[in-house]
Order: sequence, then structure tokens, then C-alpha cells
Amino acid sequence: MYHGSEMVRTKDRVTLSAKPEPPRPLTRQLAPADPFPIDALGPLLRDAAQAIHDKLQAPVAIGGQSVLGTATLAVQGHADVELPTGQTRPVSSFLITIAESGERKSACDTEALRPIRHREKILREQHDQDLSNYQNEKGAWECARDKATKGGKGDRAAVKLALDKLGPMPRAPLEPILTCTEPTFEGLCKLFAVGHPSLGIFATEGGHFIGGHGMSDDNKLRTATGLSSVWDGDPIRRVRAGDGPYVLPGRRLAVHLMVQPDVAAILLNDRLLTNQGLLSRFLVTAPDSAAGTRLWREPAPTSDAALKRYGARLLEIMEARLPLVEGKANELKPRQLPLSQAARRLWKCALAPQGELESIRGLANKLPEHAARLAAVLALVNDIHTSELMAPEMSAGIALAQHYAAEALRLFGLGRLRTDLQQAQKLLVWLLGGWREAAVSLPDIYQRGPNAIRDKATAKKLVAILEDHGHLVRLPGGATVANQHRREAWRIVRG
Repeated sequence: MYHGSEMVRTKDRVTLSAKPEPPRPLTRQLAPADPFPIDALGPLLRDAAQAIHDKLQAPVAIGGQSVLGTATLAVQGHADVELPTGQTRPVSSFLITIAESGERKSACDTEALRPIRHREKILREQHDQDLSNYQNEKGAWECARDKATKGGKGDRAAVKLALDKLGPMPRAPLEPILTCTEPTFEGLCKLFAVGHPSLGIFATEGGHFIGGHGMSDDNKLRTATGLSSVWDGDPIRRVRAGDGPYVLPGRRLAVHLMVQPDVAAILLNDRLLTNQGLLSRFLVTAPDSAAGTRLWREPAPTSDAALKRYGARLLEIMEARLPLVEGKANELKPRQLPLSQAARRLWKCALAPQGELESIRGLANKLPEHAARLAAVLALVNDIHTSELMAPEMSAGIALAQHYAAEALRLFGLGRLRTDLQQAQKLLVWLLGGWREAAVSLPDIYQRGPNAIRDKATAKKLVAILEDHGHLVRLPGGATVANQHRREAWRIVRG
């Protein structure tokens, strides 16, 4: 499979060599994407998303997802939305953006996350100062405790009185981390225990998360259940031999994963994640490619100004004091944000169940809640102290929810594949996200790869599929893989 040509220089001459085609997707061609409702984001986020689009010429939906995910992280600790059903839910959202390599996903997230990175820098600087003070306070407290214990001379009441006067041990400063890229759920829980109560998972290479340890066959159900519980706003409950039991209420998590289509297909095809309910908590969009449409031009003068307004506003929100449970350093106590009467009427009427959503039943059942969460984020971006969710924001939240429903109807068909393609996709996700070598051999796959591939014949069949689609390229003469020479080896095409 070749197109065009490229120069290849040898010792004696320069020749023309065929240029290999990029890898072909394992899935069928998709119908055109549903247009991202950029205006529904409101002036601040809309202008920022359009500025990212203008500067990078990436699909506008990628910038839209990036600023929406970032805004969610900024506001989610301040309020929960009160649904007309009487339930109070977090405003957090889990977003997925599907786009091929080269669509400038990383650059979009870099632009959108600038206020988060700036805030993390401030937190790190403060942490360095606080850590030195904490260590001194802790040392002084330990000396005073030792003195108080010895001063009691075995009198239990006297020792207790002295310790009561001493007071509790000083608190360590919170870890200055607001985002991570590919955590295990156990790692995320540990960060919630010692870090800030509002965190985000933002990964421009979502295949590392989807194909990583936390989503392996052995850990997938535990991770999915944990993430679903955090999305619901439930306290995190962990019982582990090493760490002991602990409960972490008042935590909030925003997620934005950017993934390539083949990686997305294995996720959307996962029956366990569908049945468990995690997939119904994700909002997915896959914009049409902008490749071949980009012509160099200077960004509009208004783009930088729009991004500065966006950055300043989100930084202002993140610098506002979070509502915490009294006496706790990192347990949120968000206020309730009810819907106005007009917003309640919109919520009840605009998202009534429809027959065409039967194929995405899980998402359809949660669509009204998704709409309210999205609307609440838009309202809090406009005014972090707002006391009511009004009709304009509710209408915008509904427009966004309807877009995600339309995309789900289009995209979840990625999962309807025959078994060998499903397995090939699972292998591809592992190669891109869980295998760090540049090349791979058959023993690497059936000895170290996904649990479903444990024999040479299966590995050989799936390698043939990936080779046929251009994701693997046979290396004549073999190669050294993981410090061992293999007579048969394939280079992994990473995009």
C-alpha cells in the first residue's frame, strides 16, 4: 500500500522510494459528525474555543471539549446541581474526544489548560514554602509530645491532659497537583487523600489510560466501578491490606480523554463497561478531520484577547476559596444549585425519552442529568456565586446534551465488529498504550500482552490483521526487542 514517493539516499545514488500509506482504521467509515454546538458554551468559553480553532486550525469541537473540560475542573468543587427529581448531583463531566493523530489534540489541550498549569505553578511554589514550615512544626510537636508523655510519669489522666493541651499533629500541606494523565484508581484515591479535593484526568494520549494498568482485564471492573461512583458523587471507600480502610467523601473529578478512533472503538465496544454503566457517564464527540483544509494564515488579533479573558476568568475561579467541611483541609461541602422554574420546565420537556435512543439506552437515561450538569458548569463560569440555574444556561446544556446523544448514536456503532477485529483492536490498544518498545514480536504478545491472547496462533492471526491495516510493519531480518533478538519482529506505527 503506497502513495506518492520520497527520496531515499544510498551510498552511491539517490533513488525514489514509494512512501507508505498511513495506517487504515480497523472500523468502518463513519457518517459525518454532528456539528459541535459551539454557541451553547456561552461567550467566554465559545470565544476561547474559537480562538483555539483560529490559532491551531484544529476542528472546533476539539477546542470546545478542551475548554469545557477545563471549566468543569475549575468550578466543580463550588456547587452541586439540584435536579427537579430532588437528587443533588455533582456538576462534573467525563468527556472523550476522538480524533486521528495530527488533528492537534495536544496543542488544543495545552491552550485550554493554561490557567490550570498556572494555578499548579502557584500551588507548587506555596507548597515548597509550607512544607519547610510543616516539617519544623511537626518536629517541634513530636518533641513536645514526647516531653508531655514523659512528664506524666505514668499517670494516665495527667498524660491525657497534657496531650489534649498539645493539640493534634500539624497537617501536611496538600500535594500541589490538580491533574493527572493515566492513574490507576488506587493511585487516584491516594492523591485524593493527600491532595486537593477537586481533580481532573486529562490525557491527550488517552490510549495510555485505556490500555494502561488501571484498565487491564484484571483491574477494569474495579476502575470502572470506582470512576462511576466518583461521577455519582459518592464517598470513595477503600479497604486495602497495605493502606488500611478509609473513606473519602467530598471529592470531585473531571475527565477529558483524547483518543484515536481505533482506541475509541475498543472502549466503546467493551461489553463490561457498557453493562457496568461507565460508558453512559461519558460524553463523546468525534469531529470530522481538518486534514487537507489548513492553509497558513495569521491568527485574528482577537484570538489572543479571547484566550486571555478565558484564562483570567478560570484562574479567578480557581483562586476562590473552596467550600470545605469545617475542620477538614480537603473535604468539599458544595452548596446546592437549584433550577429556576423556567429551567425546570425546559429540563422536563426537552429531554423526554425518544424511541430512536434505544440503542444508547444507558446514556439516554442519564441525558437529563448530563444536561443539568453541563448547564450548571456554564452558569458557574458566568458567576461562581450564582444561587440559581436559569433558563438560558439550561437551554445551552440541553443543546450540548443533544449533540452528545447524536454523536453516541453515530459512534457506538464502532463496537459492532466481528470477533477477530475486536481482538485486533484490543491488541492495538495494548501496543499503543501498554508496550513501550518500538517493535514487537509474537512471544511478546502472547506472553505479555492482553489476557485474551495467550497462544502463538491467535497472536499471529491478529498481527496479520494489524499488518494488513498498516499498524505493524514487518522488519526484515528481525530486530532486538526487550533486549532479546527476535527473528520475526514488527515495527509499531504510532501515528
